[in-house]
Amino acid sequence: MRFNRKSVDMTDGPLFKNIIIYTIPIILTGVLQLLFNAADLAIIGRYCGEYPLDALGSTGSLINLIVTLFMGLSVGVGVVVAQGLGAKDDNTVRKTVHTAVPAALVGGVVLTIIGILGAKLFLTWMKTPEEVLELAALYMRIYFAGIIPILVFNFGAAILRAAGDTKSPLIYLSSAGALNVVLNLIFVLLLGMDVDGVALATTITQTIAAIFVIRALIKRTDSCRLSLKELKFHKNELLKIVRIGLPAGIQGTIFSISNVIIQSSINGFGPVVLPGNTAAANIEGFVYISMNAFHQTAMNFIGQNVGAKKPERINKILVYCLLLVAGTGFVLGVSAFIFARPLLSIYVSDSATAISYGITRMSYISALYFTCGMMDVMTGAIRGMGSSVAPMIVTIIGVCGVRITWIYTVFQSPRFHTLETLYMSYPISWIATLLVQIIFFIVIKRRLEKRIKEKSGLICA
Repeated sequence: MRFNRKSVDMTDGPLFKNIIIYTIPIILTGVLQLLFNAADLAIIGRYCGEYPLDALGSTGSLINLIVTLFMGLSVGVGVVVAQGLGAKDDNTVRKTVHTAVPAALVGGVVLTIIGILGAKLFLTWMKTPEEVLELAALYMRIYFAGIIPILVFNFGAAILRAAGDTKSPLIYLSSAGALNVVLNLIFVLLLGMDVDGVALATTITQTIAAIFVIRALIKRTDSCRLSLKELKFHKNELLKIVRIGLPAGIQGTIFSISNVIIQSSINGFGPVVLPGNTAAANIEGFVYISMNAFHQTAMNFIGQNVGAKKPERINKILVYCLLLVAGTGFVLGVSAFIFARPLLSIYVSDSATAISYGITRMSYISALYFTCGMMDVMTGAIRGMGSSVAPMIVTIIGVCGVRITWIYTVFQSPRFHTLETLYMSYPISWIATLLVQIIFFIVIKRRLEKRIKEKSGLICA
């Protein structure tokens, strides 16, 4: 197998340096993506009024809920490719790559049908305010009409990152994102569109990004090279992807359900809360996406080292990623809170009340956001070792269970029926889940080491 010059070597060489080199492009990719999303919100908020901004804000958690199950399969793709590369199993890698693309296409068709037909009904179930319902439904329909390239990009990017190439997705997303901002300005300012213009710009630019990723896979010279003539479902590789990816998708879906319940509860406080909450969530997204990069790093580095039968490197990878994510999350989270008012003013320029609601949210979430990052790194480490059911169970119980229980018990009390009580459920659930994940990691790591020794003939089975 030829080693691609853009790739970081995950199984040999200095870990700390390679982790930094690998992670920085992922952080920049995520930050750029959010910057372009922020541009969407800023343009809508400044030039189209309050209702279109509310419409965008009310769709976020619902879109994540619908899309997350299929996005989870991209996690499975990444882990299977990473372990195959680590084991130098070119046949498995090739079959996985050629199974992943048709899986993204089929998943995209299913999501397109669900999103277009169910948009208004789902938003109604979420108690979306009547005055923004039609705009929100319009945005969702156009967004889901272009969901196929979004899945193709994410599946393709998962393959590239598993192979150690985090620079290419950054370049492709940067190019597409810059065009997204230009198209937003054209559609909104010149053509007089609002949420439909933003959704259309997203569809066009994600299609371009997907084309770039497919082209990159076609041009590779290693086992990750894609041949369009060989696209087909390979049963064994598909089962491996589903075994790891489906629990990840279910975890993300149930995670999103808890967020939808919280969003529905926030909607119940009236439309005046939505702009501030939406803007604060978008700002927090920059912190989260920077931390989530270390989740992907832990998963792919550990995945390749598991494939290469080098479990002695796993603890070092985990410790480095935990330290880096904690530092990154704390610095960015505290900074976001300190500069909350001017940051929120970028999104909301005409409502001091909305800004105050945004500050309230950030005061309960930002400073402790680093615990969410540590929780995600633990999840990535466990998945990298090939176990996806365990983090799913832990997250369902620790995050979703805690939040949903909190909402239907503590929050229902008249004394605690406040936004502050809702926001408190976030850090409580992160910390509880992190503690349980540490225990699961220790158990699964010991089992992995024993299994590797047995296969190597070092101990009797």
